[in-house]
Amino acid sequence: MAARRSRAAIRLCATVVLLDVVFCKGFVEDLDESFKDNRKDDIWLVDFYAPWCGHCKKLEPIWNEVGLEMKSIGSPVKVGKMDATSYSSIASEFGVRGYPTIKLALIRPLPSQQMFEHVQKRHRVFFVYIGGESPLKEKYIDAASELIVYTYFFSAPEEVVPEYVTLKEMPAVLVFKDETYFVYDGKLQCSDSRTC
Repeated sequence: MAARRSRAAIRLCATVVLLDVVFCKGFVEDLDESFKDNRKDDIWLVDFYAPWCGHCKKLEPIWNEVGLEMKSIGSPVKVGKMDATSYSSIASEFGVRGYPTIKLALIRPLPSQQMFEHVQKRHRVFFVYIGGESPLKEKYIDAASELIVYTYFFSAPEEVVPEYVTLKEMPAVLVFKDETYFVYDGKLQCSDSRTC
């Protein structure tokens, strides 16, 4: 009788552990090459891992708990993981040099003029990247990942920026501060065309 109870208890514990693993994993998305385009719509916390990496394997249950916790507190941050050996070009774009590497992908899109105006009212200083894929965008992503704790980073199509903004060339990075703007193209220029 005791042996039967012991086996039942072990099966129950195994079921609970299995459900816990499956349940927690459900809040961490397995990312692939589509992440490059899809990340623009959300805030992502991403674990870049290698399948053979021992440290990565130790991180996995903790990372699953992070996903569960972010979901349970209602955070807008999505949690994902990406095999950096299979998607090395994306890992390289994020500056991954070892495993595991955790990166915060936070360049929010500004899809409309109304959203742009809303951001302008809420934030005294913020950066906006205008344009498509380019070396400047890669530098912008690097800067955003380093400085995200200090300010806000966005991307927008040219038609979303206010009419008073003049861009001599694309792509460009705009810095909005105290109701004016500055264009960064390697040299900082003030909105009145003088060099700052």
